[in-house]
Amino acid sequence: MTRTARWLTLVAALLMASAYVLPLWRISLIAPQYPEGLGMKIRIDNIVGVKENDLNSINGLNHYIGMKRIEPDMIPELKIMPVLLGVLIAAGLGTAALGKRLPLAIWGGTLVAAGVGGLYDYWRWGYDYGHDLADDAIIKIPGMSYQPPLLGPKQLLNFTATSWPDSGGILLVLAGLLVAVALWKSYRKPAHVAS
Repeated sequence: MTRTARWLTLVAALLMASAYVLPLWRISLIAPQYPEGLGMKIRIDNIVGVKENDLNSINGLNHYIGMKRIEPDMIPELKIMPVLLGVLIAAGLGTAALGKRLPLAIWGGTLVAAGVGGLYDYWRWGYDYGHDLADDAIIKIPGMSYQPPLLGPKQLLNFTATSWPDSGGILLVLAGLLVAVALWKSYRKPAHVAS
């Protein structure tokens, strides 16, 4: 690894630690009866409302259409993610200390796999959440499902739901880009210097 690549790897690993204090993802809901909006922030170990009572309000609305309550304690990923991220950060710090290209490539590939796996798991959770509706729901619309969007906006009845990475998620993406640059710098052939 070049010296620059080692520094980029170190910064990327340290940047990933921001996910312990900043929210990773944000889902917002806007409707005529909620012009100020409702929202949830997904943290590495919890799901909270954007405003104090948002999560309770969302759970109350979901009850009418037969969706399950969002109970952070019942989501195993929220217990696994802090440990997994700690392992990834430690591996990144070790990679920077070793200064070898192969460990950097392995760590970079592991980060891609973790990111893709995390997005798939989030999509799968949203699919189950929006399709597995209670039979005794107060409001039933044949053929209607309420899966939140993976990215961007989506119309769900009279609600516009949007889903985007939050500040912690954006910093994780930035860390991944730094690792990509570190890999590029480590594997590119240096320019020959004329003698």
